[in-house]
Amino acid sequence: MEEIVRGVKRFQQQGYPERKALFKELANGQNPEVLFITCADSRIDPNLLTNSEPGDLFICRNAGNVVPPHSNATGGMTASIEFAVTVLSVAHIVICGHTDCGAMKGVIDPTGLDAVPHVKNWLGHCRAAGEIVKAKYGKLEPVHMNDVIEANVVMQMAHLKTHPAVAVKLAQKAVSIHGWVYDIKNGKVKVYNELEDAFVSLEEAYAEFIGK
Repeated sequence: MEEIVRGVKRFQQQGYPERKALFKELANGQNPEVLFITCADSRIDPNLLTNSEPGDLFICRNAGNVVPPHSNATGGMTASIEFAVTVLSVAHIVICGHTDCGAMKGVIDPTGLDAVPHVKNWLGHCRAAGEIVKAKYGKLEPVHMNDVIEANVVMQMAHLKTHPAVAVKLAQKAVSIHGWVYDIKNGKVKVYNELEDAFVSLEEAYAEFIGK
């Protein structure tokens, strides 16, 4: 905690003055272009990963970068998605998984989740990803970790489309959904290509942007 407090002081003395004009503008509202849904894992920093500034991303985080399918029950993720899409009018939604994900380890081997029943119940939203990989290989083991991570991102993208606010914007072609997997060890990002039903490099997926 000591380092966190010192970090706040450094921000107040250095980081804030460097962006004073930006924070003055943000004090009166926000206009992010992207809703960024990712894992709560401490090793993931969306702003650091995307080299973005405060105000650029509307960020939602939880164990396993989960988007529960829409239901009549109100939850934090449902409300945040609705707000981002309807009120903030974000143009893009990124669902970003990552390597060495503890939640996906729980999907592969749920036997250790009895002590954390809420986590176990939450990861029920990822169960289909595990079942898909199990059907592919005939079993589900730690060696299939990356497959489960990718399958889970695709599954959460499908869940996202069940939310009425998102469905409306998709029909109007006012929002795009992106599936990412971030590799912690090498800093690379893979992107889901729906036409190929496969994850490709960031450079391949966004060649038109990177080439500019």
